[in-house]
Amino acid sequence: MNISTIGIDLAKNIFQLHGVSDHGIPSLTKRLKRDKLLPFLANTPPCLIGIEACGGSNYWARQIKALGHDVKLISPQYVKPFVITNKNDYNDAAAICMAVQQPEMRFVAIKDITHQDIQTLHRIRTRLISGRTALVNQTRGILLEFGILIPIGIRAFRREVPLILEDAENELTITAREIIADQYHDLLNLDEKIIRYEKRIQQVFKNTPICQRMAQIEGVGPLIATALLAAVGDAHNFKNGRQMATWLGLVPRQHSSGNKNRLLGISKRGDPYLRTLLIHGARSIVFRCNTKNEARNRWIKNLRQRRGINRTSVALANKNARILWALMVNDDAYRYAA
Repeated sequence: MNISTIGIDLAKNIFQLHGVSDHGIPSLTKRLKRDKLLPFLANTPPCLIGIEACGGSNYWARQIKALGHDVKLISPQYVKPFVITNKNDYNDAAAICMAVQQPEMRFVAIKDITHQDIQTLHRIRTRLISGRTALVNQTRGILLEFGILIPIGIRAFRREVPLILEDAENELTITAREIIADQYHDLLNLDEKIIRYEKRIQQVFKNTPICQRMAQIEGVGPLIATALLAAVGDAHNFKNGRQMATWLGLVPRQHSSGNKNRLLGISKRGDPYLRTLLIHGARSIVFRCNTKNEARNRWIKNLRQRRGINRTSVALANKNARILWALMVNDDAYRYAA
């Protein structure tokens, strides 16, 4: 059986395989249960295997790669154009097989166990922060129905709620006081969990020299450094810094035709969490650029005067992403501009 490329459509229990020969002739169509996939591939000659990036894809990529195959992960948005007619497991596997053979295809980096651990820390922290924000907003809405207004912000919430619970003259009933007290205790528990996860991220940062080098850039701290390392893995997957900035969605969208070039807002592709961290970090530098007179800060001040704070923040985030790529690839320290 001559098989050069295999596309695998992953699922929870049943996997669909589609393989082609060197000449693109279909030579494999097979459905396998979860526990049968690795034994089958172990008896298959080494070939190129494409997998759609999804839940569990990193695990299967590592396992299949250990068998000697060349494994590539593909973003679902790049697989969809190759789906012919209706969507089903067979057509999806055939589309993956066709997409992985394209010479200009962009692939998703396969994460190792260490990088997955770091990314898990960030994802749980993000979920806890979102839950805390939702809790505060819900409680503010409940109190507003009783004629009690709390200023926006978690600090104000922590300060005002104990005073509200102690105030016997407001319109809060016994039931409402018990509910608000429970909400406040839940907030304290979430604060403790968030602090605990941030300490674990700080520990990862201290134990990873490359993250410490990345944090030397203005606007980059432990959160950005560890999150970027976990998401990117091997920076050599990108040809240059601009390609990584494109992957992060920090470059303009284009809608051009003929000789008319039209650039729009940023593409917002890739990981929104990483992009948000980079832009927030850049914005903090944009607000403080007047305190220094270095070449980098002069560039920021000039751009801010011409284009405003938001565009300058995105431009600085783009620049930082390119510098981060260079530091990850060259294993060199960051040099400040004079």
